[in-house]
Amino acid sequence: MSISEQQIQAILKNVIDPVTGKDFVSAGAVQNVQIDGSNVSLEIKLAYPANGVKEEIQQCVVSALQDEPDVDNINVTVTSQIVPHGVQGNVKLISGVKNIIAVASGKGGVGKSATAVNLALALAAEGANVGILDADIYGPSQPQMLGITQQPESLDGKSMEPVIAHGIQAMSIGLLIDVETPMVWRGPMVTQALQQLLNDTNWKDVDYLVVDMPPGTGDIQLTLAQKIPVTGALIVTTPQDIALLDARKGLKMFEKVGIPIFGIIENMSTHTCSNCGHAEPIFGTGGGEKMCQDYDTDFLGALPLDIKIREQTDVGVPSVVADPEGEIARTYRNIARKVAAKIARSAEDHSEVFAKIIMEDN
Repeated sequence: MSISEQQIQAILKNVIDPVTGKDFVSAGAVQNVQIDGSNVSLEIKLAYPANGVKEEIQQCVVSALQDEPDVDNINVTVTSQIVPHGVQGNVKLISGVKNIIAVASGKGGVGKSATAVNLALALAAEGANVGILDADIYGPSQPQMLGITQQPESLDGKSMEPVIAHGIQAMSIGLLIDVETPMVWRGPMVTQALQQLLNDTNWKDVDYLVVDMPPGTGDIQLTLAQKIPVTGALIVTTPQDIALLDARKGLKMFEKVGIPIFGIIENMSTHTCSNCGHAEPIFGTGGGEKMCQDYDTDFLGALPLDIKIREQTDVGVPSVVADPEGEIARTYRNIARKVAAKIARSAEDHSEVFAKIIMEDN
């Protein structure tokens, strides 16, 4: 007697996704169930990239089914399918980009750019097709952090091809100007430059475009909120009270313009002495978690104050690439999966599926 698909679904209703905390059946992830006597094969189709947990998920599903008396062989395939998700207002999606993640901070000096580039690389390591846009027009840092020196090409004289670095697509004003040239521009020119960088780049089937925002709550942030289809934002802060004051302003700004907050990343959380191994919270403790409680948002993770993060980004090889098996890279990849899973749970965008209806007077 063979096990039925209904029995398999009932069993897997109790198997919990280690990333989302929800069971695979309720999430609609159990698909293509095939039963041939005592042989069972099925697919777990996830809505987020999951290279780092594929084996764990496979083992969870196999373990749940292997004790069934009518099952001898189990084949579980774990795949990912990333789709566009809803954005604010009536803003249209960017061609070639499914989801946009804004990485923001209320003030400079909290490691936002290093977090943005490592998040982008972590999403790519998890299996997504990723791009990064350096939206800091006055102080672009992504070219150095990614080790890029060449200018982007233009094949048609109108648009630009993104520069590929460490497997991700990148664009920055820093790729178009001399490294020592100051951008002495007023707000309107800056916002126009941001829109051109975004819209005139030939992004190629990007699942997640990470936008490295400038610090503060000025023209760039307002343009992002009003004219760019942002799936959601995450806030980078340190535990220090001064940093948290500005981080709260950044969070409230996104709330006011209807952009979801994915959560908060606490940077420079602790420092471990390389000589004696003593760990000390130089900038305080618990600030990021307290902010999450105050605003009912998720604490995505904490990064240490580690000289390697600075050294690796300075030479253009960020931590996720420089030491992919290290603790810092694992933390970034864990954060990346959490963010992608939160996007997966948000409403899908079907704007490109439906035909446009035009009303005309006869």
